[in-house]
Amino acid sequence: MNRDELKGKAKGVKGKVKQAAGTLTNNPRLHDEGVADEAAGDTQDTVGRVKRKVGKAIEDVGAAIKK
Repeated sequence: MNRDELKGKAKGVKGKVKQAAGTLTNNPRLHDEGVADEAAGDTQDTVGRVKRKVGKAIEDVGAAIKK
């Protein structure tokens, strides 16, 4: 797991907490901020996974060339 994945997961959790707080306090603005934070976290997590997989593919190509 890389930094982008960790930060993305943290943002996603923060978003879910904001959504719950917005729902409990009947604050639609806070709920909507939570939805946006969760979406941003999911996106950052996906970017991190893509980076990790591309890095792994490059390592595999390098290993295959050395053989």
